[in-house]
Amino acid sequence: MKFMKLGSKPDTFQTDGNNARYMASELATDIIVIVEEVKFYLHKFPLLSRSARLQKLASTIDQDNSEVHIPDIPGGPAAFEICAKFCYGMTVTLNAYNVIEARCAAEYLEMHENIEKGNLIYKIDVFLSSSIFRSWKDSIIVLQTSKSLLPLSEDLKVICYCVDAIATKACIDLSKVDWSYTYNRKKLPEENGDDSNLDGVRTRLVPKDWWVEDLCELEIKLFKRVITNIKSKATLSNEVIGEALKAYAYRRLPGFSKGMIQCRDMLKHCSTVEAIVGLLPAEKGSVSCSFLLKLLKAAIFVGSGDMTKGELVRRIGQQMEGASVNDLLIRAPEGESMMYDVSIVQKMVEEFLTQGQNSEIESLEDSKLQDIRRPGILSDASKLMVAKLVDGYLAEIAKDPNLPLLKFVDLAELVSGIPRPAHDGVYRAIDMYLKEHPGISKSDRKRICKLMDCKKLSVDACMHAVQNERLPLRVVVQVLYFEQVRVAASSGTSTPDLPKGFKDLKSGSHGSSRSATTNTEDDWDAVASAEELKAVKKELASLRLSNGVGGSERDADTKNSIDKAAMSKMKGLLKTKKMFAKLWSSKGAQGENSGSDSSESLGSANPEEAKSTPCRNRRHSVS
Repeated sequence: MKFMKLGSKPDTFQTDGNNARYMASELATDIIVIVEEVKFYLHKFPLLSRSARLQKLASTIDQDNSEVHIPDIPGGPAAFEICAKFCYGMTVTLNAYNVIEARCAAEYLEMHENIEKGNLIYKIDVFLSSSIFRSWKDSIIVLQTSKSLLPLSEDLKVICYCVDAIATKACIDLSKVDWSYTYNRKKLPEENGDDSNLDGVRTRLVPKDWWVEDLCELEIKLFKRVITNIKSKATLSNEVIGEALKAYAYRRLPGFSKGMIQCRDMLKHCSTVEAIVGLLPAEKGSVSCSFLLKLLKAAIFVGSGDMTKGELVRRIGQQMEGASVNDLLIRAPEGESMMYDVSIVQKMVEEFLTQGQNSEIESLEDSKLQDIRRPGILSDASKLMVAKLVDGYLAEIAKDPNLPLLKFVDLAELVSGIPRPAHDGVYRAIDMYLKEHPGISKSDRKRICKLMDCKKLSVDACMHAVQNERLPLRVVVQVLYFEQVRVAASSGTSTPDLPKGFKDLKSGSHGSSRSATTNTEDDWDAVASAEELKAVKKELASLRLSNGVGGSERDADTKNSIDKAAMSKMKGLLKTKKMFAKLWSSKGAQGENSGSDSSESLGSANPEEAKSTPCRNRRHSVS
């Protein structure tokens, strides 16, 4: 730490109790300066020769009263004592902790050069410029102490000089940085002489963010000014600035890592969160998505404004592929019955998808640059990651018994257009919802199951689904059938075509074979019993589709005859099991979910749904 000594005479100030200071001198004191509750018994000549303000105050007192009151001097009694000792020529030591108090007190007492050459203000200014502002640690200490001396420290531009000095040092070339600049870190073994392998060599690479931890000592307004100054110099990367914001949030927001602020002073933490959000670099990826989500949780918890939360949602949406399911589990506002705030996650997904749409529009408008990949265009990998993320999130929120079906379906449909190699995540979410909401209607059960593509379930998922008594019967039959198709394909034969009955089910045609019974469609959407599951599984396995459907050498007549035989055999079985009314008479509805993408079945099942999602009806076809 830098310091400066002024004066050469011994310090003869003495204390009489807590509220009195006097000079140990043979000359009687002739002026009493009262600072707050402390009385200083001093002599007029040394004081008035250096302070214009004391000259003015002394001229107003009469012979009977020698007291001068200065209750509002910056720094209080301690700062005035430094100025008084300087006037007497006593030894005074200035350092980073008291120099600003002394500077402001000297300004208050008007200790300028026009009163006497080499006065206190001049000497302090030289010390600040030649020593304090050239020292990293001292500059930070001075900036911290200046807060209690506002607004005078601001008027004197001391804060401005400190901020600029700190920002300049943070931006200097790393080769010129002394690792000892950082004073909050723990010493390394080699710096203590404990590392025997270095043979006396003391070298260590300086990280780009060497200055970050030290700035966390500043309160938010000063920290904001320093970071703003650093950003204006445009020499540090956005990642380093983002790291500084992250370190500050973890240091200054207790419980930040858990998404909750553990402090009663919500107003203070609200200003901290909003300041950090305002300082975030504009470039995508300067901070992690996980950090942004923690900031959002903190902003919600401390009651930040809609603008702050909206900005965080926008930024999260731009890099949502970097989030985790746990990050997205944001508690619902007080008063709501749901456990989690699903709406805010839906806004994030919409923002993610919107940036891709905007980039495509820009690419189309600029035909000359169509072949150049724009930074904002979403990659297939990013889309897939977000789709899987949403699937996992749906599985978690499905455990909430108060989660409305519409919230679940709306969020799932946002990513239904993103192709996934497997729909196991979708199935898991659907199964979890059905498990936690056993009382939902047949139509709701049917609607939620349309989100899943049975052809894209893994072997393990198929094994689980065919034994899942929570699924509608139509879904179980489709899973069993497509599992047989997969077996046929893996055996080396061509992938079989759908039997005509299943084609009719997919197309929604009820045909002449539809039963006259009015409730067969509802029966088809009903949950299958264990006996029915077992019977259907056994029969579909016995069909040996891999043997019943040939490759390209079979003609159309042969295929049709096999299809008819398979469906006829199924029909006979279901009659004997008293299931004919449930399945065969509703075959026109069976195929709604047997296509290559479940969103297509959504369009064919309900005109209103098709109207709300017109783009989803033309994505796939079943051959």
